[in-house]
Amino acid sequence: MIALSINLNKIALIRNSRSGNFPDLIAHARMAIEAGADGITVHPRPDQRHIRVSDIFALKKFLQDCPAIEFNIEGNPFALAQKDYPGFLSLIEQCPPHQCTLVPDTETQLTSDHGFDLIKDGASLKPVIGHLQTLGIRVSLFMDPNLEQISCAAELGADRIELYTGPFAAAYQQGLDNPESLPPAQHLFSQHSFEQHCRAAEHAHQLGLGINAGHDLNLENLRQYRLLPHLQEVSIGHALTVDALRMGFAHAIAAYKARLKP
Repeated sequence: MIALSINLNKIALIRNSRSGNFPDLIAHARMAIEAGADGITVHPRPDQRHIRVSDIFALKKFLQDCPAIEFNIEGNPFALAQKDYPGFLSLIEQCPPHQCTLVPDTETQLTSDHGFDLIKDGASLKPVIGHLQTLGIRVSLFMDPNLEQISCAAELGADRIELYTGPFAAAYQQGLDNPESLPPAQHLFSQHSFEQHCRAAEHAHQLGLGINAGHDLNLENLRQYRLLPHLQEVSIGHALTVDALRMGFAHAIAAYKARLKP
């Protein structure tokens, strides 16, 4: 069964649009777990525009009573301290999660939009990966479906990769937006992208890497992406939050869990 980790960033973003603590992040983490989520994901950024430093400690404390639930923290390992943000690695050291997904985003990016270039950044990442593993943390690298780069991830000692699914999701949507060009039940626009991801997943598996995926996955494109070979975990936040506006938070999570079943 593919694990579903719920990204709470958008819940935090809504909360931060007003003073106070509404919606309550911990209450939504609890609802997610009660609805069947397998993990909780957050991506704290230095500007704390959604997840705040205090949220990390509050979630860590809350999840201590949920031993079956995985805590996944995403972020740029080279993000430095500023104001009341202690720097990404310092935050991880103070509040170790089960899994740390390293992402090459910058402070100016709206959202994560590409995987690591490990030929360029591998030497800097290797000691970071080793250090996090000494803390008992599983390390996943945010990656494009590039076989050479995935080989580098294995050489650096990463435990898993998280395949960046943004381009796949865009290709899938292109197919939905042009139904007259498609044979019945076949999304030609997404097929090439999906096959590329399948080759990447098979290559990663052969190298001993676990396989996660995330970004712009939703109830529609998961019909295809859940068939990815060796897929262990998906992290979903934006689309699920949007679906929750229509379906309710718990019902949305149940729908995603159902979509991920074999």
